[in-house]
Amino acid sequence: MGRNGDNIFFVEWTMTMRFRKTPLTPIHGASRLNVDENGLITLHRDYYDLWGDSLDAIPVMGKSYRWFMKKVMG
Repeated sequence: MGRNGDNIFFVEWTMTMRFRKTPLTPIHGASRLNVDENGLITLHRDYYDLWGDSLDAIPVMGKSYRWFMKKVMG
């Protein structure tokens, strides 16, 4: 149970995007859903790394981005 008696659910998902001149690119993410006692969603929040998953489709850019994020963000 979350705040105000809401139930909290996390859902993992994969969305596939197609950019020009690149193969299909999977974008991995998760959604947080707060549901009230009537089963209605009261809060919806998505979490995903659009840049990381998108740049992984470009050989040099993906590795450079992951290196940068690890170095700067830890």
